[in-house]
Amino acid sequence: MRVCTRCLLPETHETISFDSRNICSVCQNREFRDQEINWPNRRRELNHIIESVKGKADYDCIVPFSGGKDSTFTLYYVVKELKLKPLVVSFDHGFYRPNMMLNRNKVVETLGVDLLTFKPNWLLVRKLMLQSLLEKGDFCWHCHTGIFSYPMWVAIEKKIPLVLWGETSSEYASYYSYKDSEEFDEVRFNQIVNLGISADDMKLRLMGNFDKRDFKPYTFPSAKLLRDLEVRSLALGYFIPWDTNSQSKIIAKNLGWKGDEVEGVPPEFSYEKIECYMQGVRDYLKFRKRGYSRVTHLMALELRKGNVSKDDAINRIAEYEGKRPASLDIFLDMLGISESQFEDIIKNHRVDPWSDKVFLQIGKPTHDLGLWQPKPPIPKEESKKIITHFKGGGISN
Repeated sequence: MRVCTRCLLPETHETISFDSRNICSVCQNREFRDQEINWPNRRRELNHIIESVKGKADYDCIVPFSGGKDSTFTLYYVVKELKLKPLVVSFDHGFYRPNMMLNRNKVVETLGVDLLTFKPNWLLVRKLMLQSLLEKGDFCWHCHTGIFSYPMWVAIEKKIPLVLWGETSSEYASYYSYKDSEEFDEVRFNQIVNLGISADDMKLRLMGNFDKRDFKPYTFPSAKLLRDLEVRSLALGYFIPWDTNSQSKIIAKNLGWKGDEVEGVPPEFSYEKIECYMQGVRDYLKFRKRGYSRVTHLMALELRKGNVSKDDAINRIAEYEGKRPASLDIFLDMLGISESQFEDIIKNHRVDPWSDKVFLQIGKPTHDLGLWQPKPPIPKEESKKIITHFKGGGISN
């Protein structure tokens, strides 16, 4: 399998391409970022935007907030550096870990900000997870879409003119480059976020068992509506250089934010994806589909920054990737499916030229596994109905 000579990302990575040096498009994005961008000019551009919104509404902006490193740093920067009054909006995907909840409370109380949390209908979410898993080999459709669309509806409802996100996608993929302003708009939502499945599509897939209104949190407002109401949605990482290592230290020092152990991730990355207890399953699925997962992604970032040798990165990847996570049992129970059904689903989503291998090694459970709150599972007869409908061609691709 072809890999980037610089960062080791494989050809199965989304949107990847290679130049004549066999250097990938994500590394080329990084080259442009480090060599071409005039960051003081971009910071002045941000200042102009900030001045145009400050004091115009009950809140100056919305900060979508998971409690992870990126959204926490964004909130810190908005309050301490930009001196804005934000409304913090948290879309609860259903898998928040105990430490994340402690972090969230500590952060919003230390910064003195208002927090709005939305917890969607679990009976719908669990079926969206199964349907998304069947179609895309990715059970996170509700999370992808809800995190990005729900804060936009809040901005519209409360007439808040600006939504500020964290890093740009150019840090990790090449849907966009650092040349692009990458507004978080309807085009980006449909291209990157919703896996090619709209909320209307999902309603049809689930055979009309839910009201159309139940799907609104997963529907991105139209470009016309946002334009008419003068709501902008921007990535802070377009205006300032993004560096998760140093930013994690800043929020730890100033806000008391604490990292955590994550399934399948080396301990030196204790700041990475600590907010979701299904992250281990998500990484495992990615490995089984594409032959790499989060450790390769993290090593790629470190290689681009010159923080690790290629040999050390290869060894770290071999040590941590591909192990069956302990959380998979929780996941299977939640969706009402067996491991053999799970394996059948994976087979349909392998990305060439990766040749999937089943590894018998079991990953180490995290220290808080026993504290994860069990959720009402999909009854097996309902799971069977969804799977049968999918296999019978009851969807339109």
